[in-house]
Amino acid sequence: MLSPALGRCQFRREIPDNARTAAANPATELTVKIAVLGGGVIGVTSAWYLAQAGAEVTVIERRKGVALETSFANAGEISPGYASPWAGPGMPWKAVKWLFTPHAPLVLRPQWDPAMWAWILRMLRNCTKARYAVNKSRMVPIAEYSRDVLRRLRADTGIAYDERSRGTLQLFRTQRQLDGAAGDIAVLRELGVPYELLDPDGCIAAEPGLADVRTLIVGGLRLPGDETGDCHLFTERLAALARARGVQFRFDTTLRGFVHAGDRIESAMTDAGPVSADAWVLALGSYSTPMARSLGLRLPIYPVKGYSITVPVTDEAKAPVSTVMDETYKVAITRLGERIRVGGTAELSGYNDRLHAARQATLERSARSLFGAGGDYSSPVFWTGLRPMTPDGTPIVGATRWRNLWLNTGHGTLGWTMACGSGRVIADLVTGRQPEIDTRGLALARYQ
Repeated sequence: MLSPALGRCQFRREIPDNARTAAANPATELTVKIAVLGGGVIGVTSAWYLAQAGAEVTVIERRKGVALETSFANAGEISPGYASPWAGPGMPWKAVKWLFTPHAPLVLRPQWDPAMWAWILRMLRNCTKARYAVNKSRMVPIAEYSRDVLRRLRADTGIAYDERSRGTLQLFRTQRQLDGAAGDIAVLRELGVPYELLDPDGCIAAEPGLADVRTLIVGGLRLPGDETGDCHLFTERLAALARARGVQFRFDTTLRGFVHAGDRIESAMTDAGPVSADAWVLALGSYSTPMARSLGLRLPIYPVKGYSITVPVTDEAKAPVSTVMDETYKVAITRLGERIRVGGTAELSGYNDRLHAARQATLERSARSLFGAGGDYSSPVFWTGLRPMTPDGTPIVGATRWRNLWLNTGHGTLGWTMACGSGRVIADLVTGRQPEIDTRGLALARYQ
């Protein structure tokens, strides 16, 4: 039985004539019980846990396979302890400074885009100590829960994805950076997240590949409970497991809009024909925003572009063991099997996937300075993806004013970290079960 949504729609939109005609033709309409819109790691985990709950599920994805956009080549870290909002005390001043720094972690490409500037203003309003604490307190529990759910999934299915459970090391090159970690440590302590504050020798003990660059290190903050893994490989293999559970995947299918009446979504229009469903889960990442707008929902999600390079390991002893977060460049350097993945940069430039050589240079600069002898940087695989960011950093997971529409989106840089937990939560909500964690503060209603 499907659970009711939190509230009712207060308006009714007219259904376009072409949509009425297509929806009225049963010969071309596909009918499913629950449709998951989006085949990234968030959509596939949602589908998996819905199927686990006994639902009939179909995933609709515009690409030819799963996890081919934002989930394809992210930094590979599963770091609940580092689930922190970007909006925090001091961020406005840092952002201004970064605008004039060659290898800055934040890049702003100004353009006439009201959505960009509205999002920036909302993020700046969250840059207070009080709001930072509230937002982090919402993010860490769903991230910690997600890691635990992933471990259960791994134990139950044996799924493998170049995973490692060796923790994450946040590396500080200056005393100022080390001193600045006090606020995060206080939150970690309050939330009961295990951590280790390390001197340079402790950092090298955790990551022996740093031995040759000891003089660059002032200290580090290590979270031993964090993990790593290839998000794309995980999503592909989970999709295969989901198919065995009866989940259907419709690839090369682009969503065009919805047909609705009253407070329910009746069907979706796609370039492959109409699809009707009893319930819908919107998990389109950054593209959730324009699609939700067609339903009168304003999602405060904006695409924040991230980059990565991937290189082969050449010297096991000089390569990272797990993930090293270079605090100077805000870059994550992660070991994935016999590869090193280097990910970072936050670029505000709208919906575009253009690759900028300057961003590759920043990633290489960070990785070479710490693990230069560990990988072959001569021909890196360069990639970019759009992270769906909310201004407060917390994802949007929960019901909407449409009775049969749920959201699972807005995870920003933490989609891989939060995927399994978010998928399990949304499956519980859709099928009327009580989630295992407190989900207050995760739904869209927090912005109202």
